Amino acid sequence: MNVSPIVEGEFASTVMAVPPLARRADLSLDAEANRKLIRHIEAGGIRTLLYGGNANLYHVAVSEYRELLDMLADLAAPGTRVIPAIGPDFGKMLDEARILAQTQYKTAMVLPLAGFTTPAGVEAGLTRIAETAGIALTLYIKSEDYVDIDTLARLIDRGTLIAVKYAIVRKDPADDPYLRRLLQSVPVSKVVSGMGERPALVHTRDFGLAAWTTGTGCIAPGAVMALLKAAKQGRADQAQRLYDAFMPLETLRDRISLIRVLHDAVTLSGIADMGPILPLLSQSPAQALPEIDAAVKALLGFEQKRAAWEGASQV
Repeated sequence: MNVSPIVEGEFASTVMAVPPLARRADLSLDAEANRKLIRHIEAGGIRTLLYGGNANLYHVAVSEYRELLDMLADLAAPGTRVIPAIGPDFGKMLDEARILAQTQYKTAMVLPLAGFTTPAGVEAGLTRIAETAGIALTLYIKSEDYVDIDTLARLIDRGTLIAVKYAIVRKDPADDPYLRRLLQSVPVSKVVSGMGERPALVHTRDFGLAAWTTGTGCIAPGAVMALLKAAKQGRADQAQRLYDAFMPLETLRDRISLIRVLHDAVTLSGIADMGPILPLLSQSPAQALPEIDAAVKALLGFEQKRAAWEGASQV
């Protein structure tokens, strides 16, 4: 695992993979299956792993948290940054921050909490959590009501936050006054699009965001890194072809469940068996599995053809 300080521009250098977390039948952590998935992701060129919603860290026991951190640190390559999630509630964050303070992790992502918060309370709480953990935090924003832009800017200026994962869903991602106001107060290098591939091209092209988080890119990491490169270099036609390959599986995730579909999709891909998903979630509906399987096979086929073409062009 990369334990060096996070430098300016790091988040713009790679798509941020958000993998599911493999478990055995008894719900204990499955190190070997997680290793297989991490190696597959790294082989595609991705160098940041974010274990958050797709890993269902909302429901991870604090008593398991140190084991989880140690496992991920051991499994990731020396050049791969690992960002674990904490929270979402203050009590759980505080317990996990005390554990993080004993490790070499350089940031952790605060999971979003719906309701029972105020912007002033969020500011005070995150300040205390960052001080307890001894690291700057990454904030996952899914609602305008969670924290206002002025507060966000203060937290970044003070060093409490090092990055923002922006995930407020819009009908048209290009029409986003909140994001435009945010980027007037917060450096664009510190904002990552947090909703997978669907708004990724708009967010990188029109708003200049550093990169984006990917779930389906865990299955096709080479293709998603090629998409990032094409988007940043303005190669619109190539970017669109790459983007289109992700949409069938992304559409199923949007329709059924972002977390559950990705968990099952990785297993169906044959990359690694993710095992059961941690309650209080459950597997995708049985009737949806054939459709998920077909989308996974199509994406894997695209990844393999793209890699073969790229390899041939370099000969």
